[in-house]
Amino acid sequence: MTTQAEIIAHCLTHMGAYEDHPFRSNMDYCVVRHGSGGKVFALIFQKDGKPWVNLKMEPMLGDFLRQSFDAVVPAYHMNKIHWISVILDGSVPDADIHHWVAHSFDLTAKKRKLSNANAKVGEF
Repeated sequence: MTTQAEIIAHCLTHMGAYEDHPFRSNMDYCVVRHGSGGKVFALIFQKDGKPWVNLKMEPMLGDFLRQSFDAVVPAYHMNKIHWISVILDGSVPDADIHHWVAHSFDLTAKKRKLSNANAKVGEF
């Protein structure tokens, strides 16, 4: 995966995802959001002549990925503990990027609350 169009197209395969361009003065920045609630799960942009994508990760996983891949760095303009930037230079296998996008999608999904009135002992 080496283009902005490829990563956007992949992000949009997730249920309800939609593309947004909140920075009207710079259309190179694309935010991909959840259809319900509008939370961001991917921020896609150009930097240093390459497409980048910011994705949410658990802190320990993000740290592991930064140590494992040269193209995974602390998130650009985002919380560096909870987000990573992936430089889409072709060095990271597409399957890994697909997995990380899905993980970011899941982490940012709207959480369902369990009603205590309907819960039984031992149920979640």
